[in-house]
Amino acid sequence: MSCGEPHETDCSEVLDHLYEFLDHEMPDSDCTKFEVHFEECSPCLEKYGLEQAVKKLVKRCCGSDDVPADLRSKVMGRIDLIRSGQAVPEQDVTATTAADLPAAANEA
Repeated sequence: MSCGEPHETDCSEVLDHLYEFLDHEMPDSDCTKFEVHFEECSPCLEKYGLEQAVKKLVKRCCGSDDVPADLRSKVMGRIDLIRSGQAVPEQDVTATTAADLPAAANEA
């Protein structure tokens, strides 16, 4: 997606890092570049607005669901491995066995 206009920050860079911007996970200097880009580029601003709305909707609809402690620890362990540069096992983090499920879930 691009408006066809030249920008200091390319549309593809903005769209590739849009969720980092939305989640406030980038340096202030990069945020400023993105804000300038959104002022200049209506297609990227539209995409930003759409993704922001989806993120708010998901938070509102799913934000109160509790995450099982074992799943949280598996995900956090995987994140720690990635951050440390170690090899990440191929096993799916969300994969569970019958033994992992509470007894009530097995009866359903």
